[in-house]
Amino acid sequence: MGAGTGDRGELFVDGTGGGRTDGVAAGRTRRSAAGVGRAPAGGGAAVMFSDGVPSPSPSHSPAAASGAPAGSTGVPAEGTRSTALPRARTGPPRRGSRREKKSWPKIAQRIVPDDLQPEVLRLELTELGDAFRAYQRRPEPDLAVLAELHDRKARAFALWADVTDDASLREEADRAAAAARTTREMDANRRGVPVGGEGPVIERLLTRGQGVHARTMLEHVRVGSPLPGAEARLAVLMLTLRAARAGTGNVTGQDLGGWLQGDAERVLQELVDVGWLLLPGDVTADDALMSRPEEPAQVTVPSLLAGAPRPFFFGKVTRARLSGWAQKVVGDRKLRKKKAGAATRLLAVYTAAHSRPGGCLGGVGEDAGLALDEVAQFCGLRPEEVAEHAGLLTAAGWLEEEAATTDDRLRGRLAERALPLSGLL
Repeated sequence: MGAGTGDRGELFVDGTGGGRTDGVAAGRTRRSAAGVGRAPAGGGAAVMFSDGVPSPSPSHSPAAASGAPAGSTGVPAEGTRSTALPRARTGPPRRGSRREKKSWPKIAQRIVPDDLQPEVLRLELTELGDAFRAYQRRPEPDLAVLAELHDRKARAFALWADVTDDASLREEADRAAAAARTTREMDANRRGVPVGGEGPVIERLLTRGQGVHARTMLEHVRVGSPLPGAEARLAVLMLTLRAARAGTGNVTGQDLGGWLQGDAERVLQELVDVGWLLLPGDVTADDALMSRPEEPAQVTVPSLLAGAPRPFFFGKVTRARLSGWAQKVVGDRKLRKKKAGAATRLLAVYTAAHSRPGGCLGGVGEDAGLALDEVAQFCGLRPEEVAEHAGLLTAAGWLEEEAATTDDRLRGRLAERALPLSGLL
């Protein structure tokens, strides 16, 4: 059997009896009448065999070739074979290959076994793991709570080591005990109380680190004040605290009047005249004294601007804390009631910053007390005048009664009411 094309591209097939084009032409006529043998709508061609039966293209069904929808009559056209395409097999959805993992209780990257005995130990380890993870999510640290967690961990791991005879658990218990001690020391340093000390806990306004910054600030004022008088030094201290980070700060008339009382305008103008302080071009010293909290006056300290060498290195939180600390000392109610002047209030600031947690001034032993000449320079006094102002502080309940100036040193102790303001030497 052979196939070929005629002169006009007609398809012919050799039959077994030698009939060629005649048989094909006759078959074409019959198929045309029956709607079979036409080219599919998509342009595909059907191969014709000698028995006159077309073989459908795999991509076209007989219904598609005739233009009728499949299954519209349910009876195949004459001379055609109905060939149904197999449907896609559908099966149940495949199960996920990942199995759900069991959540094992953990502490310090160790899994707590389900069969750990005694049961109270297993429960304690599980609860401790949850407690440590909850502590890590706290917005603010609490060193007292953390120390207690380390204590519990040390006890639990020591018992776990005894039960399992695991040396690594014993080492973990020792590390937890050391962490508890260190954390308690840190907490005591922050609050300014002796580790394991007796007596009520004193809420300190400054931490030890902030106390160091406070003394640095006071030393900067002691050696760098542009004017020698006590009123000018007090103004320099408080304005430096306001402008410590950026060289600029805001003050109100109430601030200036509280610090300098009747001398405020004169002192402010003197600081402007020597170039230590700058006011906005259209603002005078009198205008600054009239400024209100809703519209404070902006002042500039050129030596503290960004381009100048930085004398201080602390953040805005510490700056605000130091400023608040100095304001509490200078504005102390009993000092105001005694009408303490600028020199007396500067002495109160200096003694608070240079006191130990228990209130003693200066160091210990031969270094006990404060160097009288340095105290006097900071306060704008002569050394022999310091004793008088120390007496005023004693009368105001700021210093204990034993405050004295001997051997060129000021010795004494802060009164109990002043202990929260200690600089924690």
